Amino acid sequence: MSQIPIELSAPDIEAYRSSATGVDFVHTFESGRPGPHVMVNAITHGNEICGAITVARLLEMAVRPSRGTLTLSFANVEAFSRFDPKQPYATRFVDEDFNRVWNEQTLDGPRDSVELRRARQLRPFVEAADYLLDIHSMLEPSPPVMICGPLAKGIGFAFDVAIPRDIVSDEGHANGTRMRDFKGFGDPASPKNALLVECGQHWERAAEHVAWQTTWRFLRHLDMVDAELCAREIGREPPPPQRLVRVTEAVVAKTPAFRFARAFSGMEVVPRAGDVIAYDGDETVRAPYDGCVLVMPVPNNVKTGLTAVRLGRIEARPGA
Repeated sequence: MSQIPIELSAPDIEAYRSSATGVDFVHTFESGRPGPHVMVNAITHGNEICGAITVARLLEMAVRPSRGTLTLSFANVEAFSRFDPKQPYATRFVDEDFNRVWNEQTLDGPRDSVELRRARQLRPFVEAADYLLDIHSMLEPSPPVMICGPLAKGIGFAFDVAIPRDIVSDEGHANGTRMRDFKGFGDPASPKNALLVECGQHWERAAEHVAWQTTWRFLRHLDMVDAELCAREIGREPPPPQRLVRVTEAVVAKTPAFRFARAFSGMEVVPRAGDVIAYDGDETVRAPYDGCVLVMPVPNNVKTGLTAVRLGRIEARPGA
């Protein structure tokens, strides 16, 4: 597995262990005024440093809601506590992917793991949240993306937050449900809404900036914190126009010989149907349509049986 420079240092979050909620590393603040319950979550995976930095800074600044309720949480703290810059890929999770257990059958079922025990602790807070921002980062260097799910409400929410440039609408993962798709978040009839931001490569310095800016724009859009404070923290340069990419399919590596046809870093547009994307043993993988976008490819870390890249189409914003 290729090595990528570790530009971010994992923060010491031990000061935020104790909480009035009774659940370690989960902090809930009530404004005493009517409003939604908003949740900002970090370290769904133990090596996603930028989210931990963001939530720790919010707590250090004593950010409080101006209306409603604000929950700030660190999720997979057991995996995070094991992060070692000398083995940075080893602590995505301990027993299983924390972001594949978010359905009632799994949470209520008999299985046990480090991640399931923690998910069951966080479940009441996730269920209580009206709006969720789940902060992530990526295995490979790639432009940041906002994952908004398949529903129109999620797509609209991503455009409202206004960054990053690329909005990716997808159906989730076949091997389990993400937190951002749990219950009301994934129900078109529910007013609840959630976003998952992929801030860039796990350990690049730019990911910290993306996480911070996205969080403040999320809070500002929901009118959850003081407007002057938001204005101080949000960059003054207007963000670039966003584009919506609808995922149509995933390319799964079938053989150990899978390789991309050229260097891809994510969100490139392959111009013509039939253009070669990759080779998988004796099979040639080609773009299925014109203007095919490559979403989060993993050119250096492809594993047989896992997704090597997702393919998507650029679409207009619904209602535009």
